[in-house]
Amino acid sequence: MKSAGWITGAAAAVLVTAGAITYAVADGDDSGMRPPAADSADAGFARDMSVHHQQAVEMSYIVRDLTDDEDVRRLAYDIAQTQANQRGMMLGWLDLWELPKVSADEPMEWMGMAGMGSGEDGALMPGMATNTEMDALRKLSGKAAEVRYLQLMYAHHVGGVHMAKGCVERCQVGVERRLAQGMVQAQESEMKLISDLLKQRGAKPLN
Repeated sequence: MKSAGWITGAAAAVLVTAGAITYAVADGDDSGMRPPAADSADAGFARDMSVHHQQAVEMSYIVRDLTDDEDVRRLAYDIAQTQANQRGMMLGWLDLWELPKVSADEPMEWMGMAGMGSGEDGALMPGMATNTEMDALRKLSGKAAEVRYLQLMYAHHVGGVHMAKGCVERCQVGVERRLAQGMVQAQESEMKLISDLLKQRGAKPLN
């Protein structure tokens, strides 16, 4: 029964995403939703943050099955639903703009930071966990899984906030800038909560 709420939430997120994309088209902001260039900050942020978000969603679903702690499960649920919804919006915009979801450019090139991720073992952008770290998380349980998830997610949010601030500064599509600003505010708030949850477990963020 524990998974029922997550499944229901995922279905709801699909509906919310569809509505959000429609809202974006009809938003009537200063850009008029004119398609940006393939090498623009708008397109680069949408592509890169979609990848970044996908890992956060995956990580959150992993920890859901590794602990019964309600505080951590609630946080993981909120992150999974929010970031899956936002990812759907960004991929929807790329479809509307008729731009590729995968670019030949290096990740973060739109910020002038190509190569800032290690590029190795799945860590394509700042804050992303490596494949080895994700595999190690899957092998944990209980408090150990909670602590590792919280530490990985804190680092993930540090990278995500940096990218979102980059879009606020560089993106031209108004609705996308507002989404990015919302990400900054939400993830900085979650970082404070994560720090508190780690402290309760005798641990702290790794960076």
